[in-house]
Amino acid sequence: MWPLGFRLPLLRVVVVSLKHDPNSALRGVLWQSRGPWMVLREATAIEGRVERALDGEALVHRENVAFVQVVP
Repeated sequence: MWPLGFRLPLLRVVVVSLKHDPNSALRGVLWQSRGPWMVLREATAIEGRVERALDGEALVHRENVAFVQVVP
């Protein structure tokens, strides 16, 4: 689980850096955060300097998250 009392800002654009590959991340609107899962809508996959749009929603488990950045 996330730290006690910590809430991710819903309906904000975030960049989620992934643990399994330090050169990859996901960017999208954080639609929902339930337990260990995050749902991103309008997501794009970032691999190095290349971005590609993803179809549907992206579901990310917290064990695969290195860190989350909120885009201003």
